[in-house]
Amino acid sequence: MSSLIESVEQVFPGVWRVRLGDPEKFTPVGLREIAPDVVHAGALPAVPDCPIDLNQLRFKLTPRGCVVEIPMGNGEQIYGMGLQLKSLNQTAKKRTVRVNSDPLADTGDSHAPVPFYASTSGYGVLIDTARYALVNLGSHVKVGQGTPAVGGAVPSGSTSELYKARALQGRFVVVDIPTARGVDLYFFAGPTVRNAVQRYNLFSGGGCLPAIWGLGIWYRPFTGHSADKITEIISKFREQKLPVTVIGLEPGWQGQSYSCSFKWSTERFPEPQKFIDHTLSMGYQLNLWEHVFPHPTSPIYEPLKPHSGDYEVWGGLIPDLSLPQARKIFADYHETELVDKGISGFKLDECDNSDITPWFWSFPEATEFPSGMDGEQMHSMLGLLYQRTIDGIYRKHNQRTYSLVRSSHALASPYAYVLYSDLYDHKDFARGVTTMGFAGLLWTPEVREGVTAEGLIRRVQSVAMSPMALINGWYLATPPWEDAAMEKAMPEAQLHPHTNLLDACRPIFELRMSLVPYLYAAFARYRFEGLPPFRALVMDYPHDANVLKTDDQWMMGDNMLVAPMFAGQTERDVYLPQGKWHDFNTGKVYEGAQSHKIAAGINTIPLFVRDGTILPLAEPLQTIAGDTVFNITPHVYGTGEIEPFTLWEDDGTTFNYEQAQFNRVTLVWNKSTGLTATRQGNYKGIRYNINQNMESR
Repeated sequence: MSSLIESVEQVFPGVWRVRLGDPEKFTPVGLREIAPDVVHAGALPAVPDCPIDLNQLRFKLTPRGCVVEIPMGNGEQIYGMGLQLKSLNQTAKKRTVRVNSDPLADTGDSHAPVPFYASTSGYGVLIDTARYALVNLGSHVKVGQGTPAVGGAVPSGSTSELYKARALQGRFVVVDIPTARGVDLYFFAGPTVRNAVQRYNLFSGGGCLPAIWGLGIWYRPFTGHSADKITEIISKFREQKLPVTVIGLEPGWQGQSYSCSFKWSTERFPEPQKFIDHTLSMGYQLNLWEHVFPHPTSPIYEPLKPHSGDYEVWGGLIPDLSLPQARKIFADYHETELVDKGISGFKLDECDNSDITPWFWSFPEATEFPSGMDGEQMHSMLGLLYQRTIDGIYRKHNQRTYSLVRSSHALASPYAYVLYSDLYDHKDFARGVTTMGFAGLLWTPEVREGVTAEGLIRRVQSVAMSPMALINGWYLATPPWEDAAMEKAMPEAQLHPHTNLLDACRPIFELRMSLVPYLYAAFARYRFEGLPPFRALVMDYPHDANVLKTDDQWMMGDNMLVAPMFAGQTERDVYLPQGKWHDFNTGKVYEGAQSHKIAAGINTIPLFVRDGTILPLAEPLQTIAGDTVFNITPHVYGTGEIEPFTLWEDDGTTFNYEQAQFNRVTLVWNKSTGLTATRQGNYKGIRYNINQNMESR
């Protein structure tokens, strides 16, 4: 095996491209349309040299494709490889970079596999391929190059002890790419793992800044409900003082949905514009379910036929959205028939793949597309191409969205689309919140049902502390908190001080609404600094051995730590990193760098605030619009040095911030002078009223 390096080029501040062999045409970088954010990358620490010793890089061609060996140092811990629901730490594992909605084991395939990984040694690597690559993350060494890390004595005990005893030094990341005769590797410098992830997101074009209404509460009613029934439900939400901001319609809004007509059902929605206008007038945004496959009755079926693959899905076409002609046909129809009429976003469903779901699910890898892509490449890229097609409509309208997508891949961070799943294990869903941040992805641990009242409340708590607070009741005739059987089975003592499930869920929704300005500021940092708004503890504390595998806690913004509870728990161990931490619920102060046994009744999710924080909490509102003004009371945590906090202020719905139409509202606390709020920028509106009578905790 030789290096066969064709070229090495610094293509971005702190990012080097190494070309090996003859790379393929259709890759994530080759297909991207958003330029890297060079301006904001300049704020990251300058790194003069490639973080990898290229003399140790190896490449070879084989009958099955090509193989790359990337050196690893001893003690490195590896994270990333896309959305992973089964594990956070990927060290010494074999990952399959393959779109699969039904991964049954910890094999690496997922809704959003991303061939990017980041190391605690302070660098990241993007393998620029759309193939189903196999990536061995330090699990192997070459003959004669490794030595046992533990003595050679025969270990006793468990299988895990046996494997631990044979852990090797001198490891490589081994990348096996089928079919390809070459590949581009991109190396992202740190100097920290967090910086490497930031560079990756900025190289992708920066993080997304969603429409501010998208950070509220989402509800998706039963798919078979009519316009009248949905209006009845959402009117009741307002009467019940449930702060819901987005209503999502499932397949029943269309007359034909598998495959899609993209036309309203005349039976369930006889007057769609009247329904849209009334829903918007109540303060809701509207999001529509669809998938990408046009039915023969769809107005875009015939125009798209010459620009589609040679297989069908559910009797519909597979448009080749890598082609400008196909994107234009698909987008123009959505623009005139849906977006222009008031639709705020879409749920882009079933653009992934499955190993086990029957009934003509998706398309074969052997599918041929007019662009020259094959089915394997299209499976990898379809979700991202789909996002780009729809997102282009909203950019054309100078209108931001916040939407859903069922599949994604590399370089996705600029797109305000949140992943979700048909799987439903609560712990796996929570783990997804920790893994997404290493891949430029967003994920919602959505709530569909609770099975038990306790399970429902615990799930609502988790989703309220995630990128999208989604209640997905698509197969429930009534909202899950109206399940009388679950409520009856809930011991009264556990519901106390609430009398029913609705009263137990409402304060969780209100807590989410109070955090919207805080979350919006975190997303602004994501947009301009590439810093994930939700992230695993190891990203902030890479040298703390206690967090290397912590996959059931996460940072929410810079200053809040979330430790969700699961059904059956009345207490849990919470590891708090170095420093002092304040219990958000009780005010108790805990010392960090250790675990604490935290008791949390059914109405409480453990939340902790970093010492020295100003936390801006808003008065909960029933909905969020472009002109919404939040009344904010800052809360100060700690008695020592208090860090300033900066709120992001703009119109909340357009891209005018890209023309400097925004303010930064900086909150500063001083023992002598108290709180000051300084507004700097060019935005003329007011998003935040700051209560100067702040609270200390």
